Amino acid sequence: MINYSSIRIPGRWRQGYALDLHTTESAYLGDDEHRNPRFQTNRSEIGELLYRAKYHADKSVIPAIAEAAGSFVQSYLPAMDLVVAVPPSTPRREQPLILIARALAAQINVSISEDCVWKIRETPALKNADDYDQRWRLLDGAFDVDSTVVAGKTLLLFDDLYRSGATMNAITSALYDKGGAKDIFALTLTRTRSRQ
Repeated sequence: MINYSSIRIPGRWRQGYALDLHTTESAYLGDDEHRNPRFQTNRSEIGELLYRAKYHADKSVIPAIAEAAGSFVQSYLPAMDLVVAVPPSTPRREQPLILIARALAAQINVSISEDCVWKIRETPALKNADDYDQRWRLLDGAFDVDSTVVAGKTLLLFDDLYRSGATMNAITSALYDKGGAKDIFALTLTRTRSRQ
């Protein structure tokens, strides 16, 4: 069983949590030969598994991640009607977030929607936006929702990493305002140490 220390995350949802921090510390080691900074990074247990799933295509870690997330949901959140995965921002042949969301939905015996939320306009990379307000302006109105899937339902909005919350809040607003969702709870696997 994965050890984690859940953290509340603020947003428009009724309740939101991250299972743990993504990194526990990061030490600057100097620049490489191309003047790129190098770091020694230590991750939380779930942060390390997520890193392996996303950047090393290690699908063997998905059951353990889903078990931890499912156990948390069943222990701390009310019954859900549907898991809604945040649309991945980086194109990949197989999306680790979607694979984990499917496994989580199976773990808690709830249906999943992988495509009831989508971007209706392109937005610049959020890592270049300095603060929450700037990110929110970039994302406001950027998502649409299939109301036939979410109207009147209690949803678990699921993502892998919480940074500022701007993306999840923009999607939550679309799910409530355009989709007619009854209630929304948010869960991310990890969150950054900074709140940028």
